[in-house]
Amino acid sequence: MAASSSSSKLLLYLLLVSTLYMAASATNFYQHFDITWGDGRAKILDNGDLLTLNLDQASGSGFQSKNEYLFGKIDMQLKLVPGNSAGTVTAYYLSSNGSNWDEIDFEFLGNLSGDPYILHTNVFSQGKGNREQQFYLWFDPTADFHTYSILWNPQRIIFSVDGTPIREFKNMESAGVPFPKNQPMRIFSSLWNADDWATRGGLVKTDWSQAPFTASYRNFSDENSCVISNGASSSSSCGTNSNTNPWLTEELDSTNQGRLQWVQKNYMIYNYCSDLKRFPQGLPPECNFS
Repeated sequence: MAASSSSSKLLLYLLLVSTLYMAASATNFYQHFDITWGDGRAKILDNGDLLTLNLDQASGSGFQSKNEYLFGKIDMQLKLVPGNSAGTVTAYYLSSNGSNWDEIDFEFLGNLSGDPYILHTNVFSQGKGNREQQFYLWFDPTADFHTYSILWNPQRIIFSVDGTPIREFKNMESAGVPFPKNQPMRIFSSLWNADDWATRGGLVKTDWSQAPFTASYRNFSDENSCVISNGASSSSSCGTNSNTNPWLTEELDSTNQGRLQWVQKNYMIYNYCSDLKRFPQGLPPECNFS
């Protein structure tokens, strides 16, 4: 892909924004998260400033938030498994409980050394997903930490990387499209083996001689969010006043619309709304509004 001068300038701008996001203040993992599985493979280090997940041939590992959220802006810095990560998946997502669950997904599909990770996104509402979009990244996500953000408010869900939006899923209930808005969700993350499908459809298997595989986390923020406590909104963190909680009505301005289009033009590698073979009876209704 031959980059135009405008694309080069935008890429430089995004890299500068990235450095600002790298300077976010740390949040203590002991305070906000519980390690849920992995038999000691997940560790909270540096007095709570760093969390690592490990995967070996016996098991992966994972953690979840102590809090539940009903809308919010969630930021986390991740550094992904370096080297030959083929077959591994690092998942970072919001999810509710039950058979008709809601879910907002980041999944990072590992690859052979030198080949790019695939960033996989999806949105589930009332147990129905099949809304995948996939991207390459414009940097090496294994070389340093980068900020992955989910903005979830009653009007839209925006996925961002280092402050750059890569995907927007709007509330289109008026067109019959379910939207996650009633079920509180927790934050989950896990590192696990998925070599039956993750890399080139399962053709490339996990090289266990490279184990243990490690993904690292820091600088979590839920400052702009509605925390649910005992089934009711916590008055200290949630309110409907958009003046005091502007993220509740946040949308993409023209500058961020341009960044979104730039990412989708240059780095999107799969969009369910373009997959006519998958939907022979017609694309999902939200695709008509994209």
